Amino acid sequence: MTHLPARLHPRSRGRTWALGTAAVLAIGLAVPLSTSAAGAEEPDADPGLAGSELYVDPWSTTLEAAQSLTGQARDDAQLLGSIASADWFTSGTPAEVEAAVDDVVTAAAAQGRMPVLVAYNLPFRDCAQYSAGGAADTTAYTAWIDGFVAGIGDRAATVILEPDGLGIIPHYVTLSGEHEWCQPAEVPAETAASDRFAQLNHAVDAIGALPAASVYLDGTSSAWLNVGEISDRLIKAGVQHADGFFLNASNYQFTANNTAFGTWISQCLAYATEVNPGDFGSCGNQYWNGGPATDWQGVGMSPYGEWVADAADPALNTSGVDSRYAAILGGVEPRTHFVIDTSRNGIGPWDHEGRYGDTHEDWCNPPDRGLGARPDTTTGTPLVDAYLWIKVPGESDGKCYRGTAGRLDPERGIEDPAAGQWFAEQARELIALANPPIAPLDCHVKVAGAKVGKGFLASIVVRNNGSDTLAPWVVEWTSVEGQKVKRVVGGSFTQDGADVVVTGPRVHAVLRPGKTTAFVVTGTGPAEEPWQFRLNGKACTL
Repeated sequence: MTHLPARLHPRSRGRTWALGTAAVLAIGLAVPLSTSAAGAEEPDADPGLAGSELYVDPWSTTLEAAQSLTGQARDDAQLLGSIASADWFTSGTPAEVEAAVDDVVTAAAAQGRMPVLVAYNLPFRDCAQYSAGGAADTTAYTAWIDGFVAGIGDRAATVILEPDGLGIIPHYVTLSGEHEWCQPAEVPAETAASDRFAQLNHAVDAIGALPAASVYLDGTSSAWLNVGEISDRLIKAGVQHADGFFLNASNYQFTANNTAFGTWISQCLAYATEVNPGDFGSCGNQYWNGGPATDWQGVGMSPYGEWVADAADPALNTSGVDSRYAAILGGVEPRTHFVIDTSRNGIGPWDHEGRYGDTHEDWCNPPDRGLGARPDTTTGTPLVDAYLWIKVPGESDGKCYRGTAGRLDPERGIEDPAAGQWFAEQARELIALANPPIAPLDCHVKVAGAKVGKGFLASIVVRNNGSDTLAPWVVEWTSVEGQKVKRVVGGSFTQDGADVVVTGPRVHAVLRPGKTTAFVVTGTGPAEEPWQFRLNGKACTL
């Protein structure tokens, strides 16, 4: 299950400059004067996710969290905030979500980059658990989605549509006739499932009608619904009109396992729509992996290792299921693409070894997990459009009690933050155990500034903590709304919209490892500090 922040993504702003004018001038007098201003041509946006350059939000909830942190916890949040994560939209009126989406998409379009947006506002989402909330009913939801869609307009965007939206459906009856656990009295049992599919179909059609937007539906994960069950739900939700589905949102399952699982879903969709319509029951799945290649001998597949076709362990071997699809598909090729959330799956799921019985909550802030593959839209796997960080790493899954009365998480011995709140301890674990490893940020920026009249004056000191000599050095940041740089002492500058670039002057253009450079910026507008700077394209601590 997915347990994520239940709040409308705020377009946050900076904090006021930290120090007084005298400190700024003291540094400013030590550097030479060189000023310029020039506009840059706006790049064209690529409307497709695969192969696009992902947008990194300079006002993300991760960098917002960093503003109230210190020391290692602050450095960790700034490191995670330097990597493209999805922006979540979880509440608000149609007009409010339109404005919030427009803000993100406009900023991304100005850079020619692809924003990843999560729409998370279905009525009775998460079955009123850790991420309870959502629109009041179908009418309210469709109006909210229409506002969301209006915020995108004709710009490029990738929409992750409703995590858990197909994994948890109120009053749902499975293909095998089982009544699922989510049976809230507040939702009419006779219409709950059909309403959910109507809501999702409306969203798919509305987003799909946009000229440059992509939309992906919930495909759960390799350790959740079986292949035939989720394939049936995807068809009912309109996947044939979407760009595909997403897997592993807010979960910890191995990328290899989700790649196999997603491929089987795509094959099942092809089989049950083109070969034998409606026959989802014949689709091979992860809960029994027998097939022609294994002489129809099979076992349930284990989530605690990576699945491959030639695995010696039968519980990790995909060859039986692979051969089943080869046999039933004939020449029909699977065409439905998917994306995988790799934000926290670097070392796979937590093996709780039976602790806490059936209430282990292995999806809820499991200990000792690591970041997975960095976001990437060039995966090398034809059906996989991207590895994305859908879940924002470092944000809590909720208060995890694992069957106890609370208020402490018995596995951690502390009280976990509420869903969506920053969890500094888990952020540290994710970074320390990242697979592949992740390096700390190798530059640091110190800002001293003050409000001056209707504008601001700020000194910026940059330290190169890396091993490379930078020649020339280039510092970039995104300014707050209404802020306009007028002059830079100690460098030349350009400003394109909110994006500012300062380049070292010819006489002081080289910045060697372990050395610092400084410049002074004056301008008009709010005297507020950016949340992150970049030195020659790499983010810095602040």
